[in-house]
Amino acid sequence: MTMTLMVSACAVFSMPAMAIKYYGAAPLESRWSVTVDTPLECQIEHTIPNYGLAVFRSKASKKINLGFELEMRRPMGKTANVALVSMPPIWAPGDQASYIERLKFYKQFNGYIDGQAAWTMLSELEHGRYPTFSFPEWQSRGERVNVALSAVSFQQTYNAFNACVSRLLPFSFEDIAFTVLHYRESGDDLDHDSLARIENIASFIKNSPDVSLVLLATYTDGRGAKVVNQKTSEKRAKLLKEYFIELGLPEDRVKVQAYGERRPIADDSSPVGQHKNRRVVVSLERSTI
Repeated sequence: MTMTLMVSACAVFSMPAMAIKYYGAAPLESRWSVTVDTPLECQIEHTIPNYGLAVFRSKASKKINLGFELEMRRPMGKTANVALVSMPPIWAPGDQASYIERLKFYKQFNGYIDGQAAWTMLSELEHGRYPTFSFPEWQSRGERVNVALSAVSFQQTYNAFNACVSRLLPFSFEDIAFTVLHYRESGDDLDHDSLARIENIASFIKNSPDVSLVLLATYTDGRGAKVVNQKTSEKRAKLLKEYFIELGLPEDRVKVQAYGERRPIADDSSPVGQHKNRRVVVSLERSTI
């Protein structure tokens, strides 16, 4: 950290003419807890007495991700610049403060950060330091508010959080909400890649009770009689519907449409085109409540 930032960090917390309202858990009241531990989401929380709740979240995705939300009992009355600073614990007064990030908290919204700044907060907590938000008090002049996260009792919960993150599914709802699967040349068996993708869909549905609809649209290639192709399409749709019902979805949440050889998407005169046409489209909807 540069000398300028060191001086600025100290200045934020040592302005003699500005009163400081401090919110933070005392060592004996500091509590961290795992509140969500599923293959879809991991979450830990820390209560800040008289102020609100600090929440770290990571969700199932192709990329490792982390978000932090400062849930305020009294949301900001106006948009303000915020200094996020790593503070030493009270029993290490000789250590210096250091900047983590400069932020904005927006009027009537909770404070939110993600990416590297959120990971840095976890790292600072693991090292026994106190990530602290400092900003002007919007209800009165000449005051600042300091909101601190305590590192006391953090490590055990953090270990559990990391274990949860390691078990997150490596894909999100958006990654599987619209999926095209393909069948082998004959019969009702999906090809190798499609079997892997449908297993991903199944894993997500098993852990996500808010999936409100699975729509299955089956197609064949154009070889053979239309009547036979239509029956083949209907059979495949029926088998897939049974598969998703066995996962625990109510029957009325699984809808099927069998199109047979209608609506080809490729030239049906070649093996490659036939493979593309021989498909099932799986569309998922999720409840917003």
